[in-house]
Amino acid sequence: MSSHHDVIILGAGAAGLYAAIFAGRRGRRVLVIDHADKPGKKILISGGGRCNFTNLGVEPKRFLSANPHFPISALKRHGQHEFIALVDRHGIPWHEKKLGQLFCDRSAQDILDMLLAECADAGVGLRLSCAVRDLAREEGGGFALETSHGRFTADALILATGGLSIPKMGATGFALEVAARFGLPVVEPRPALVPFTFAPSDLDKTRDLTGIALDGTVACDGAAFREALLLTHRGLSGPSILQVSSYWRPGRDIQVDLWPDGNAAADLKALKRERPRAELRTVLAERLPRRFAERLFETDVLGEALISRPLADMKDKDLERVASLLHRWTVRPAGTEGYRTAEVMAGGVDTAALSSKTMEAKSVPGLHVVGEAVDVTGWLGGYNFQWAWSSGYAAGMAA
Repeated sequence: MSSHHDVIILGAGAAGLYAAIFAGRRGRRVLVIDHADKPGKKILISGGGRCNFTNLGVEPKRFLSANPHFPISALKRHGQHEFIALVDRHGIPWHEKKLGQLFCDRSAQDILDMLLAECADAGVGLRLSCAVRDLAREEGGGFALETSHGRFTADALILATGGLSIPKMGATGFALEVAARFGLPVVEPRPALVPFTFAPSDLDKTRDLTGIALDGTVACDGAAFREALLLTHRGLSGPSILQVSSYWRPGRDIQVDLWPDGNAAADLKALKRERPRAELRTVLAERLPRRFAERLFETDVLGEALISRPLADMKDKDLERVASLLHRWTVRPAGTEGYRTAEVMAGGVDTAALSSKTMEAKSVPGLHVVGEAVDVTGWLGGYNFQWAWSSGYAAGMAA
């Protein structure tokens, strides 16, 4: 037996459910299919269970893509304020945590319940624990799917199956397989918003510093973020590290400004005049964790232990070299923790193959690709959810 729908959406996550809402509101007969036993699993774990559902500062320049202009249309047509209005209509209490990040006061379940309620109101069908075994384009247009629940056909297909990040939540490379089947080019995928790992030799130097948090500005490839970073038993993590990981490539360095609020050389020289007998370790411990500062300067800069020397015994040029390291602590990660802990997958279906207005594949009429499967990756802090909403809306209004 075959069941026909106007639109079939593969993936019951953020982008898929949102696309379903707007397609259903247009009177389209919509079916959402997912291989998982429950919808919205990644929504429920996001933001520590409170769902960082968007950001007040959403703008196109805060998204990475081989074509940085691609997200503009979708974000402009349906941005953060439209989504906030929907949240407000459902009476969901929320708060701004920091840097424009918006979270539910209660639970991420509120966002999922809202999406499911909107889908129900729009007459959207939902099939869970439904595995797609084959997918093909039909002669004359449309798509046919062979699934564990039978055969389904549709005039339009929206691919919203996400990327490779967090496989324990059921993430797969299905979107990339479908892209290959239909000849859509793919920008090489990679883990993003992910902690860095150190080489064994570097881990030996930092193993006893695990758990130390630092305040600094982390930079890589022209991007810089001022947020916390954390030394871990594998390498580096924390918000600033996750942010720059999206820009990092293997073999490249990252730079950390450990004195982000001033001029370290001028500050150290002033301290030398004011407190000449104070040891370097003492004044650095007022800005940095003592153990970290001691390790950083034990045998660095001048090839001798500086940390225990009084400032009066240090020449200005010595302080300038100390300051240089404080402003530009250079680290070369060995790699990242990979998709296991990555919040998103960067790369994906090449935007050159898609319409920025409808998310439809130019070479495959009726096929739309949304969310994480597309080569658009947002900053940490609600941006990737907003891309799910914006791209889902664009496809739902067109499919």
